[in-house]
Amino acid sequence: MLNIDEISDYRDLLKDYYVQRKLTFPLYSYKMMGQKLGLETSQMFRVLNKEYNLPTQSVPLAKELLKLKGRSGELFEILVAAAKAKSQAKKDKLYKMALALKDVKMRKLNTNELQFLSKWWIPVVRAVLEMNGGDAEVSKLAKQIRPTVSNEQIEEALRVLKELNLITPLASNRYAVTQANFTSSGAPKVTAIRSYQNQLLALAQDSIVDVTPESRNISSLLVGVDEDCFEDLKNMTLEFRRQVQKRVEEVQKPKKAMQFVFALYPVANVED
Repeated sequence: MLNIDEISDYRDLLKDYYVQRKLTFPLYSYKMMGQKLGLETSQMFRVLNKEYNLPTQSVPLAKELLKLKGRSGELFEILVAAAKAKSQAKKDKLYKMALALKDVKMRKLNTNELQFLSKWWIPVVRAVLEMNGGDAEVSKLAKQIRPTVSNEQIEEALRVLKELNLITPLASNRYAVTQANFTSSGAPKVTAIRSYQNQLLALAQDSIVDVTPESRNISSLLVGVDEDCFEDLKNMTLEFRRQVQKRVEEVQKPKKAMQFVFALYPVANVED
């Protein structure tokens, strides 16, 4: 299936849905899809062939059919509006809005690269290298990172980063920093991710004592929710995470490496 972040015309997403349904269920037809969207068979055909736009009343039905919620649903609506816009200026404005909503591209780590997550300071060394303009003087890096790490740990981090091609040698004690965003998935990788997240939570806990309030921002909020609200909070957290990534991309000369930890977890359940 196409990802909504990969398209510029919402009808490509509908066409892809139709093709996939047709592959799994050969009897699936324009009529059947049109019924889901409140359209006649001919209208459905014209939409998929980009000769016609979804009427307003069909947009929420299309979002439901494609299972688009939160940011993805908003992006879909903007792309529909852009396709319907009469003036090029309005189209450009809407496409700019859509671009701002699109997700940050990430590269998936392979199994061997997961050692990158085995020590919390290894990603931090990479971030500080970038802020230092590639300067990899070990003693300097050790002084810049908090909590304190040893020269040996810095050297280990540099070795791992080089092996994973996350940094590239330029000259003596200097490196270019490569791909910035990445993620991981798959059952074999769960343990490594959990270990890394546990390290980050422990650092956050220590910072309550070790870091002055002016240099950190830690707060908590106890709320009562139902299932719908819980799903909304998860989506809001994901959207905030995406907005943080977008904002960080705008920083030209970073001076600090900050770690964000998102935590939303149950402490009571009164369901029957």
